[in-house]
This record gives sequence, structure tokens and C-alpha cells, in this order.
Amino acid sequence: MLTTRLLGIDAAAWACAADNGRRRGRLLATVLLAGVLGAMAAAHPSPALAEQARYLFGAKRNAAGDTAAPIGSYAAGCLSGGEALAETGPGWQAMRLSRNRNWGHPSMIEFIQRLSGRAQSIGWPGIYVGDISQPRGGPMLSGHASHQIGLDADIWLRRPAETPLSRGERERIGSVDVVAADGRTVSSYFSDEHRALIRAASEDDAVARIFVHAAIKQNMCDAAPAGDRAWLRKVRPWFGHDAHFHVRLSCPAGGTAFCVDQPPPPPGDGCGAELASWFQPPDPNAKPARRTGPPRGRYIALADLPGACAALVR
Repeated sequence: MLTTRLLGIDAAAWACAADNGRRRGRLLATVLLAGVLGAMAAAHPSPALAEQARYLFGAKRNAAGDTAAPIGSYAAGCLSGGEALAETGPGWQAMRLSRNRNWGHPSMIEFIQRLSGRAQSIGWPGIYVGDISQPRGGPMLSGHASHQIGLDADIWLRRPAETPLSRGERERIGSVDVVAADGRTVSSYFSDEHRALIRAASEDDAVARIFVHAAIKQNMCDAAPAGDRAWLRKVRPWFGHDAHFHVRLSCPAGGTAFCVDQPPPPPGDGCGAELASWFQPPDPNAKPARRTGPPRGRYIALADLPGACAALVR
């Protein structure tokens, strides 16, 4: 317990979490490791540890910064003045609380509150909210390349229960894969309410993009009537989104000096040849796409992030 006190980890919470099952134990062991390595990197800088931003940001348990500001880009940045999403609210429940990833820019917290109200209006009890960001944003120890500036959030496709879940239940249960075994169509679990919820998110003015599995996008393209398809432009196919949809907000007004927006989606509804290409087998003669960013096998270094990010973890 001395170690937990030195690293700023609540010892009582640690002891309680240790009884919550093997999975949660592994997650919190990772958090402890992050704290150890983050402290080592700060006290005894070495090229192997001090430059790995994931350890420095992963070790921070609370927000920092006087002004709320997303700094940098979605996959190379940090978050000043982050706000925690309440664990349970009127229409939402934050999941996987042991990860401490229920932090975001205030505009994201406000969006989740709006979306939870829309969910209830279409007949859902609310929404289950997965990862948003770490308290100070930045690269994560596992799971995401983006989610670094508090403007990305994962919304589970599992229909919520009528009553709030316990903390333990939020660790144990998972979302529901809504893609059929063929990978080209959705399963019978996917419903009109799912389509309505994703559409509601897409029509929110703060939203820049929504990432879903290509089969989900195809289903929504097939179901949308002619003349009522403009909202589909923001719904984009991407890997790994078969049990949740990923909402990405635009940089908030007034934050453009620090926040780097992604270019807008191409014109149109994205339902034609562009979507069809996701269901084609890979071309064996195609040249690999040119890689950008840090060299393969190297984690993002603190020096790879905007200069203002260093002040949040030092």
C-alpha cells in the first residue's frame, strides 16, 4: 500500500477493485504499472521510458489545466481542463470505470447529455458510454490510436437495461456485436432504434464523423429513402466498430488555435462505390499505403505531441 500512496493511487479503491474479478485486476495492474513507469520516467529520465507519452498520460488520474482546450489532433494531442462524465446520469451510464477514460472536453460531455435524451425519445432507456479520453488526454496504454483530445467517444450498441448497473456489472458485461457472421450484413439484433440513434448522433451540429462497421453503413444506406440521405455523409465505415459506434466531434468554436480538425468527409452520402470497396477482397498487386507518423514499432513520444502537452504531465 506504500507504493499506491507514493503513486497517488487510492489504496482503499485498489483493495476493493482487487476483489472484482480477474479482468479488472489486470486492468488495474496496468494502471499501477503506468504509475510506476511514469514515476520512473519523471525521476530518472531514460530514452526508453521518458519519451513514451502513453506512460506519462496513463499515470495521471485527474485533469489539469485552467482552460478547457483540445490540443493537437485526434491521434496526436492532449486535453487541458478535461471534465469527467458522471458515472450515471439521466439517460447514460459510463462503462469500464476502472479504465478512468470517462473524461472529455466539455463539448463532448454536453453532446453525450443531448444524445442520451434523443435515445430516450426513440424508445431506448438511454446509452452505455464506452471510452472517451483519459483525464489529460494523450496516448493510451491500450486500445485506441485516437481519443487523445477529448472529442472522441464510443457509444455501445447494446440496448441499456432499465435500471443502472453496478460498478462490477459495468466491468463484466460487454456490448453486442451487431454484424452477421458473413461480415457483409447486420444481425437480427440490429434494429430501427439502432438506426435512429446513429442518425440522431449524425444530425447533431457538433459531430464531424461517426465510425461504424461497413455492414452497418450498408444497412443504413439501404434503409434510407431517397431525398432524406444527407445525414449519411458523416457515417463512415471503419474497422473494429461492430459493437459500438464512434462519435468524433469537430473542434469547438474558439479552440482552433490549438485543435486540429480532420478534413470533412467527401461530398455525397458515401453509399456507392466507396462503400462497396469495403466488401472487396484485397488486391494482391496493390502497393502498401505509405506510412505516416512515428516509425513502425515505436510508441508516440512526448516530443511527437504539441509542446503544450508536456506541461500537462510534467
